[in-house]
Amino acid sequence: MISTWVGLFNESPILWLSVALILGLLVGSFLNVVIHRLPIMLEQGWRRDCQELLEIAPSTSPLVYNLITPRSTCPHCQAPIKAWQNIPIISWLWLRGKCEHCQHAISIQYPLIELTSGLLTLLAAWHFGVSETAIAVWVFSWILLAAAIIDLKTTLLPDNLTLPLMWLGLLLALTGFGTTVTLENAVIGAMAGYLSLWSIYWLFKLLTGREGMGYGDFKLLAALGAWLGWQQLPMVLLLSAGVGAVVGIGMILFLKHDKRIPIPFGPYLASAGLLSYYFGNTMFKVVFGMPGTY
Repeated sequence: MISTWVGLFNESPILWLSVALILGLLVGSFLNVVIHRLPIMLEQGWRRDCQELLEIAPSTSPLVYNLITPRSTCPHCQAPIKAWQNIPIISWLWLRGKCEHCQHAISIQYPLIELTSGLLTLLAAWHFGVSETAIAVWVFSWILLAAAIIDLKTTLLPDNLTLPLMWLGLLLALTGFGTTVTLENAVIGAMAGYLSLWSIYWLFKLLTGREGMGYGDFKLLAALGAWLGWQQLPMVLLLSAGVGAVVGIGMILFLKHDKRIPIPFGPYLASAGLLSYYFGNTMFKVVFGMPGTY
């Protein structure tokens, strides 16, 4: 069955790219649920843990709340969202960006996430062709997209995303599915990724008495190290720090961003990780004058 589909996709690249785009759009719709609900689920879990630690009885019976239950509703009027209103991008355009029931504006974030997911999936399908690598990069891109947006909105990088991403990178290196990174380079990459930002964190804290980043950043870079190998970590750090510095200075100068309010670093790490996956060796050679081979 699988070989039949592979042969069909190889014979018709347009079909392969079309399926990838549709799949990416559908996954993007689910990622919107993850981005909205996962931080709430984490907060509820933390609250329950605190109540158990302090031996405080919950004031109300906990309701089931996860990525599936309850059914999606309008955040303003609580009207249930119908199945046809969940069609990626098309539903938002058809509704003209407003709730059918209360006419309140629907955030443009939803179609943008769906479109971004679709384009990232399409890019991997086009760049890597019909291959195991394309499938691996799809998952890599989807998790990074969700993690980056959650960090951007809440300054949280959930372990529910960063740790599975790291272990999956190590598993792929172990099995050789969709990657050329050796297990040795993946393990060293995960260790070096975590310890490099951990060291910077403590150095900054000792010098200033303040925390410069969160532990989620350490885990995300560890995950990138597992996927890319330790050789690509300098490029990831250079790209993320450079873009982060430019954006941060721009926000302070032009948008009057309070310097005391932290700027999430996760989106820059995620973007740098994706760029390094596609163009890491080329950029490494241009910047450092040597190939960043695995």
